[in-house]
Amino acid sequence: MIGGNIRGVNLLNHSQSIKYFLDRAIAAIALIIFFPILIGTAIAIYFRMGSPVVFTQPRPGQNSRVFRFYKFRTMTDERDAQGNFLPDEIRLTPFGQFIRKTSLDELPQLWNILKGDMSFVGPRPLMVKYLDRYTPEQARRHNVLPGITGLAQVKGRNAISWEEKFKLDVWYVDNWSLWLDLKILVMTVFKVLRQDGINQESCATSEEFKGQLREN
Repeated sequence: MIGGNIRGVNLLNHSQSIKYFLDRAIAAIALIIFFPILIGTAIAIYFRMGSPVVFTQPRPGQNSRVFRFYKFRTMTDERDAQGNFLPDEIRLTPFGQFIRKTSLDELPQLWNILKGDMSFVGPRPLMVKYLDRYTPEQARRHNVLPGITGLAQVKGRNAISWEEKFKLDVWYVDNWSLWLDLKILVMTVFKVLRQDGINQESCATSEEFKGQLREN
């Protein structure tokens, strides 16, 4: 029994090493292939919304280690008289919505993968302020590298509740395999082509996760 467990752990570690190598190798190739699209998208964003064209933000990754997250900008910087940002549904322009629906906004994360901060498949990296709001079970989503796409994205993306997303994230952590990653990638392609699950019914993007704060 002990020998079987050791072989299982060794096989898992070997698979994870393969995943890490494939992630970085494919990201490097993809950056070269999609370079014209990256440049074209950046130019279009600059002329429609100005600079910066890339949105950056600290996000927690594997083991809650914070890294610099990259994404193409999709919202304007419009503010009210007090200097506060206007609601997302106002700042998210039709052009920005197109970038999100086609997932072009995710392309800069290829650089995150190349750096080893992210994977192609894994729980999405969320806000740093959410770290203190997770239950211990939900926090296990940080046991693996975050991804550009994940099980929660192909099962509903922003159209499902936070609780449902986190259950899917934890299930992914517990049941990870290279075969599961491949299935999620294939499902992601169909999801992007259908352009569904981008937004929740009640808001332009995704509502804030408040965790236990909801009960206060």
